[in-house]
Amino acid sequence: VLASLPLQMMLYFNLYYFPVWFLAEGMMLQLKYQLLPQHYQFLLVAAFLILSLAEGSRLYLGYVGNLQEK
Repeated sequence: VLASLPLQMMLYFNLYYFPVWFLAEGMMLQLKYQLLPQHYQFLLVAAFLILSLAEGSRLYLGYVGNLQEK
């Protein structure tokens, strides 16, 4: 079984788009943070952190799994 080239290409491009998404989402969070009620502020920050960690983990595991043929 060989590594999947289309998957590797998608991971490669996603690796470059993830920081752009992270910065854009972080700036949007900063802009609207003060306008939201406190419970929405907490939920928004929690969702941002969870999505960021999940995406970083997904990219890492995708690279490792695809290159090691797992």
